[in-house]
Amino acid sequence: MTPAPDFAASHQLMSALRTNFSSVVIGQQQTIDDVLVCVAAGGHMLIEGVPGLAKTLLARSLAQSVQAEDVRIQFTPDLMPSDIIGHAMFDQDSNHFIVREGPVFANIVIADEINRAPAKTQSALLEAMQEQQVSIEGDSRSLPDPFLVIATQNPIEQEGTYPLPQAQLDRFLCKLLIDYPAPEDELTMLKLVTHEQVANRFSLDDLKPVANIMNLKILQQVTSFVQVDEAVQRYIVDIVNATRNWNGIDVGAGPRASISLLRAARGHAMLAGETFVTPDNVKAMAPAVLRHRIQLTPDLEIEGYKADDVVKNLLNDTNAPRQ
Repeated sequence: MTPAPDFAASHQLMSALRTNFSSVVIGQQQTIDDVLVCVAAGGHMLIEGVPGLAKTLLARSLAQSVQAEDVRIQFTPDLMPSDIIGHAMFDQDSNHFIVREGPVFANIVIADEINRAPAKTQSALLEAMQEQQVSIEGDSRSLPDPFLVIATQNPIEQEGTYPLPQAQLDRFLCKLLIDYPAPEDELTMLKLVTHEQVANRFSLDDLKPVANIMNLKILQQVTSFVQVDEAVQRYIVDIVNATRNWNGIDVGAGPRASISLLRAARGHAMLAGETFVTPDNVKAMAPAVLRHRIQLTPDLEIEGYKADDVVKNLLNDTNAPRQ
């Protein structure tokens, strides 16, 4: 018999993680909340922002807070698939080929500047993100559970980068945008990072674990039990379907967007301490779920419109069920 989900304990864990992150990542509360939603929903995330906005720090804080095995991979144009997933090598002692597992065999993979790797390398990561396994010399190997990819990319540099394939973008539950901190937050950061320190980086030595891998798996399981009324499910489908017929959207979101929006809405409800999803949870997560899954028409891009602008208008024109 399946035990009843403990929503209160799971919400308490998310609150503890939220407090933990806020102690080292200054002035990025919205991004912290969105990361926690993705963690609860068990989804990969793509974080976009200029250098120095704590994208990698946030990912490392998550790993340390839940005592997870993490690895950071710096993506470069010469990175090969075997550099990520591993390769077979001949062992002279045993006179046999053995498999040397790559850095992707971790609970949390931090893919720094993911858009700098060529398509062949991206395809190797795609299998890991979708199937939670990799193929080495025809042999499929399962990745650890849970498995999360936290990818980062810099939006201002185009030289030496490769646009991510739409198929891979679709595997990210959310695309999160991280912006400059407020002046007050930057002043706090300045004091923390320069106080009795030589290096210009935040120290994670004082960041205490508040959970473990088993707690994280339970959180994801409990989040999947958050109730979603059929009317709210219909609302999600209506939003995603509108992207396929909206004037100004060249390519709309596929069915995976509906699934992702429901999962993200459940995570958002859990963060708020609710046991059911409301239309407000859906609206809150719609931009992060849809912004990387739609392509605007060239004329709208020339006029300076962003995906978030179109999603906002789309949400305003889509009738939400009454609460």
